[in-house]
Amino acid sequence: MTHTRPSRRDVLRTAAALAGACLVGGARDVVRGSAGRFSIGACDWSVGMRGRTGALALAKQLGLDGAQVSMGSVENDLHLRRPDVQRSYRDAAEASGTRVAGIALDVMNQVPYKSDRRAEQWVSDSVDVASALGVRVVLLAFFERGDLRNDADGQAEVIRRLKRIAPRAEERGVILGIESWLSAVEHLRIIDAVGSKNVQVYYDVANSTQMGYDIHAEIRQLGRERICEFHAKENGFLLGQGRIDFAALRKTMDAVGYSGWIQIEGAVPKGTPMLDSYVENARFMRAHFT
Repeated sequence: MTHTRPSRRDVLRTAAALAGACLVGGARDVVRGSAGRFSIGACDWSVGMRGRTGALALAKQLGLDGAQVSMGSVENDLHLRRPDVQRSYRDAAEASGTRVAGIALDVMNQVPYKSDRRAEQWVSDSVDVASALGVRVVLLAFFERGDLRNDADGQAEVIRRLKRIAPRAEERGVILGIESWLSAVEHLRIIDAVGSKNVQVYYDVANSTQMGYDIHAEIRQLGRERICEFHAKENGFLLGQGRIDFAALRKTMDAVGYSGWIQIEGAVPKGTPMLDSYVENARFMRAHFT
């Protein structure tokens, strides 16, 4: 979850697509939802719909199963914590025939969990939000100001805070997924120190590749029990046209027995309209993950 902001043009095109369904409507004939072992979604911030219920209608038009949604921003006081906003998401999911695929505390990139008391409260609140929306996984972001690399004190504080909230997450059946620049070994050190099956790794294949990690070895090392979900991402390329060998990734997922959500993030080439890219990305994922 390293943010690339959609352009104003992309945001306007998204609104137009939702109003007229002319851009992606034809894609529904070739990209359909599935009831297989994988569910395919998209991050709302990647399709110009951060914190907006329209992400669910757009997911339907793209032929996806749902959308991973942001908890919100400091400016709107993480509005997904409000019951009326939660109700609007439930209504939008029902109307579109899609699901809220997961929630994300992307705001922690700017307000670090390792050092800010507000973030600790937000993680606690996210457990209740996930429960209210019937969501299994909350993504905890550790990039930018929240980066944990070479920060022993920050990692120690994250462990202390996760230990406090983990019993409640266990009680509610909610998984807290750590997404960061850390290696599998470093993630395991944190998870083992917390000592809860409800604290896992949110695995982003592009981020790990960028760091030089062997994603196939890492996925096997973490195993199904330690990976809650995946981001399917490429930086500056469509899925299948960049550095990630998705056919090999599928084999590795098969080897560890992964099933569940895979969220498309990024994967928009420079100069290519975002929605056009997502039509192709959705088509690619359906062809390889069914």
